[in-house]
Amino acid sequence: MINFILENELSIFNRSKSELTVKKESEGIFKTKDAKSIHTKTIGKIAEGFVFSDTRNLIDFFNITADLNEVHRRQEFFKLVEKNLDNGFLNLIKMPEKKWKPKYGVVVVTEDEKTLIELKKIDVPVKFISTSDDVESLENYDLVQVIECEESRMALERLPQSVFVRNISEVYLERYLEILSGWKNNLNLLEANKTNAEISGIITKLKEMLKLIDEKETNKINRDEVEGKLEEMNENIADKMKTLSISGQAMFDMMSKGILSKEIIDLIDKEIESSGIDEGVFEKKLPLTIDEKELNKLLKEQDSNEFVDFAENLRRNSSKLREVPKKIKELEVSLLLLDFYSGISKFIKEDNIFHENSKEFSIYGSKNLFLDKPQPISFSLDNKNRCSILTGANSGGKTTLLEHIIQLISLSQIGLPVSGKVNVPLFSEVYYFAKNKGSISKGAFETLLTQMSKIKPKEGNVIILADEIESVTEPGVAGKIVCATAEYFIKLGCFLIIATHLGKEIQANLPAGARIDGIEAKGLDENYELIVDHNPVLGKLANSTPELIIEKMAKSKENKNDYIDFIFEWVKK
Repeated sequence: MINFILENELSIFNRSKSELTVKKESEGIFKTKDAKSIHTKTIGKIAEGFVFSDTRNLIDFFNITADLNEVHRRQEFFKLVEKNLDNGFLNLIKMPEKKWKPKYGVVVVTEDEKTLIELKKIDVPVKFISTSDDVESLENYDLVQVIECEESRMALERLPQSVFVRNISEVYLERYLEILSGWKNNLNLLEANKTNAEISGIITKLKEMLKLIDEKETNKINRDEVEGKLEEMNENIADKMKTLSISGQAMFDMMSKGILSKEIIDLIDKEIESSGIDEGVFEKKLPLTIDEKELNKLLKEQDSNEFVDFAENLRRNSSKLREVPKKIKELEVSLLLLDFYSGISKFIKEDNIFHENSKEFSIYGSKNLFLDKPQPISFSLDNKNRCSILTGANSGGKTTLLEHIIQLISLSQIGLPVSGKVNVPLFSEVYYFAKNKGSISKGAFETLLTQMSKIKPKEGNVIILADEIESVTEPGVAGKIVCATAEYFIKLGCFLIIATHLGKEIQANLPAGARIDGIEAKGLDENYELIVDHNPVLGKLANSTPELIIEKMAKSKENKNDYIDFIFEWVKK
């Protein structure tokens, strides 16, 4: 699964499901558009438990298989999925946005043209060094990273902001921190929620690297601090000078030559010393003033030292930093897997049972995924009755049963558990011909016959599901076509379920190996809605019960109509 994620470049940040670059034939057994549609709808129900769009692709990893050993292997895998996993917090994961950049100007310099080309490929700030002027131009950078510069090495070593790196992998390590900074909030979110040991381990390693960009307290001075101290010192000097006794000669020298007395110089030295600021920053005169050149030099040097120290710290952690992109990808993969397991854990209910392979076809107490309040359904076919002619009322559940069976085949041959006890063959071909929603036409009839004529069972088990195929031709011949179709495919060893309203017409010519089953409407409830037991009664013809529909309309106040009343009374007679 991990290889599948990596090969298809799946991501937790894709807003819509990615197109697979390495495709698996997940619908190979479904031979008609209608069958594939129900399979896709079934997968959609599973995917409702996922947060990330690309997690849906992981179901495609478990392509439909008719290999019994593979089905058993997958069943064992899904049995290990922990129950009631929570993935709701994954909705809060945001697309990373870089929140950190170095506070200093960085440039990478080299004398080697091949190295220059490689540096440009990884998109770092780079400059080619060929002359002494090129070296002098670097003085304005806060940090200079040096690689492959033998000719200019001595000159570059004189720059206090120079840092020498051994290879390209150590160049501009700051880029890894830029990437990682965008993940800070996501890492905090994941750390605060229950995930798993693998994800927790990755988070610990990434947060260790995040500490490198945490703001740390430093002993640096700034201009405001110096100016504040200057004002304080001048006030102290003025107050203390009031208590000094200065000789006349010292006063004369100070006034005529600008020479401060020893007493005043001592006073100034003590004030500067107590300030904790380098004495070179101040001009020793009354009042004290700032030597701008020295102050700027000091500020630049301390920044340079800080930046060089930071860069050296990055270099010491270079092997860990270079792992950041890989670790982030591992985290994405692990989150996709966590989302997948969580969605599957929600899908698998306590009463779900794994499919058991059988030569016959039987389901007991199975509930349809597509219904909000499904009734448990039981149904079976065997070697004696390989075909069911399914009859019954409109809205009774004939179409729903056909779709339910495709749903069970999809889940079983993916390896997932199903609702109820399901003992069915592993099918190599599934054909579903849904109810025709258009008008009766020669074209529709020919298309249906053409599609059925292409069914050529070879090896494996084949099932054909057809819903009211009589709707594409005239009623008089439709029953005969259904009977002939059933007989032809029974002889080829196929399973068939044909939903139809032509039960009475078919009953007289029912081929060997076929059975008529019925889904019956038993009457109307107090709200004049059909009472239907959706479980097929095996071996019993069920009427379409149009009289119940007419009775429902006749007794409904909304549909009160002389025409409906007349038909209702006529039918009762």
